[in-house]
Amino acid sequence: MLPEPVQAFIDAEIAANETDFSDLRAVYLNGTLKPSPAPSHTDGLIAVSAHVLRGVGARVDTIRVVDHTIPPGVQPDMREQGAEVDDFPDLYRELIAPAHIVVLATPIWLGDQSSMTRLVIERLYGWSGKLNDAGQWSYYGKVGGVLVTGNEDGGKHCAAQMLYALSHIGFTIAPQADSYWVGEAGPGPSYLDDDRGAQNHWTTRNTVFAAWNMLHTARRITDQGGIPAHGNVSTNWDLSDPDHPNPEYH
Repeated sequence: MLPEPVQAFIDAEIAANETDFSDLRAVYLNGTLKPSPAPSHTDGLIAVSAHVLRGVGARVDTIRVVDHTIPPGVQPDMREQGAEVDDFPDLYRELIAPAHIVVLATPIWLGDQSSMTRLVIERLYGWSGKLNDAGQWSYYGKVGGVLVTGNEDGGKHCAAQMLYALSHIGFTIAPQADSYWVGEAGPGPSYLDDDRGAQNHWTTRNTVFAAWNMLHTARRITDQGGIPAHGNVSTNWDLSDPDHPNPEYH
């Protein structure tokens, strides 16, 4: 739980907001390795960010990736590649495709993002070759962000990799669109332990900044009808090479 004065300040900013965000949707992809209902430190940091979005009326959904059967791969539906079960296509269509904001959230293991987060990045990549109504890659017009938790080094390293991945496949990255908490160097408490992370005003401030920046960026892109479709329409280019078929062309 955030300190009462900090929570009160955040809530006052939410109450003073005059911009309508009620038509926006966001989805958080939690890469924790803990299946539900086990407590997730990453969920704790997601809650701070999501509180801002929900407070201004945006719809917020959270996917705990480990709770679903998601085989590895870079194709939209891995059942077409032999997998018996693949939950990702339904998650994509129901929660990711309609979202204006997509946030990757990960714990740190051995200084890097979790296997679940890397898995979901690869599966997001598999859908990036689909086209939107303007003929652009499917994530054009969506805003991406990153949250990282851990009790070891690697916050900025993880954020750099994750933000690049989102940008590369078409997401717009808002100013200062990441936040992390890693505690002191070496083994120690994690974000929710003894409210340690909640007491860190630097992390809370950056998390709140990132939430507002994603909202503002999504608002502006949505209001102008997406990213302008001039010079970036994929169907105007033919990069096929029959001698070197490559399913990962996008």
